[in-house]
Amino acid sequence: MRATINDIARKAGVSKTTVSFAFNNPAKISKDTHARIMEIASELGYVPDPVARTLARKQTGSIGLLLPQSIQEVFQNPHIPEIMRGIGLVCDREGLSLGVLSPLKGVLAQTVRNAAVDGIITLGIGSGMSVLDLFHQRGLPFVTIDGGADGNLVNVGIDDGMAAERLMDAVLAQGHRRIAIFTLKEADFPDTGDHFSATNDSRLAGFARSLARYGLSMGDSGPVRSLHTGVSPASGRDAARQILSGPNRPTAIVCLSDAQALGVYEACKGEGCSIPGDVSVVGFDGIPFSAFMDPPLATLSQPGFEKGEAAANLLVDMIRKKPAASICLETEVKLRQSLGPARRGA
Repeated sequence: MRATINDIARKAGVSKTTVSFAFNNPAKISKDTHARIMEIASELGYVPDPVARTLARKQTGSIGLLLPQSIQEVFQNPHIPEIMRGIGLVCDREGLSLGVLSPLKGVLAQTVRNAAVDGIITLGIGSGMSVLDLFHQRGLPFVTIDGGADGNLVNVGIDDGMAAERLMDAVLAQGHRRIAIFTLKEADFPDTGDHFSATNDSRLAGFARSLARYGLSMGDSGPVRSLHTGVSPASGRDAARQILSGPNRPTAIVCLSDAQALGVYEACKGEGCSIPGDVSVVGFDGIPFSAFMDPPLATLSQPGFEKGEAAANLLVDMIRKKPAASICLETEVKLRQSLGPARRGA
């Protein structure tokens, strides 16, 4: 027969409530009582039933990180683990577990309905998306990361437009006028009909403001081209091979993700292009590894770790019914050796 808390309480000469405190809130009982209960539980081979514990407390002791794509796809972007490190710091401090949630068989709504968590941090979800109604229907606290500036959301992010504008200013200051821009793959959720492109649109708007000061504009052709590219080294490599092997090779490639830039480096090596002699390469995110690339990658550094930490802190406050407000974090353009002057004659 499996031991129960009744067995422990009887042998220890205490109430079931005291045994429950020993496992769930030791601060409510003396250290001696806690030690005695733990010793008896070990002797009896007692292991708490996590399902029963969750039902009794009406809390799971877990939060979820909701991803916009499959787990294997999202983790091709080295910026995501930085966000998770920040979330993990708070989880460790608060004694919470972290569940990674991705669309179940491509169905995002089902993931939200089935998530056995006390709250959720989202990536790739923003204002106006119908999936947000599911959070409200469940009464589930949630915090968005890069969900956009909306007074109805508790969001942690950056000013993407301003950051992108400063990054393009740095590129144009080096004399570059033939530029290829690798945009982000936008989040689509067929089951809910949702489409989210706020981050992509904000950054492209920032680029446009910078380019306009030089009489330039973006398009599918012309001196400043934009290419819709996935957020992975492979997608960056394939897009770079396409433009480097064609006519009117750009003097600079501006990526909206450092993950894309990793692939661009591989393509440049294969095409015999030197960085930055033949083509400058610029990223966006500031992943730690970017400083150790050869040459070091010029990038817009945004605080991934701090994003995750801030979002988790806000979610913990919301779970505890405390007020929470959106946070906008600072960014910095890291001017490194992968960005140089436009080559002569270009």
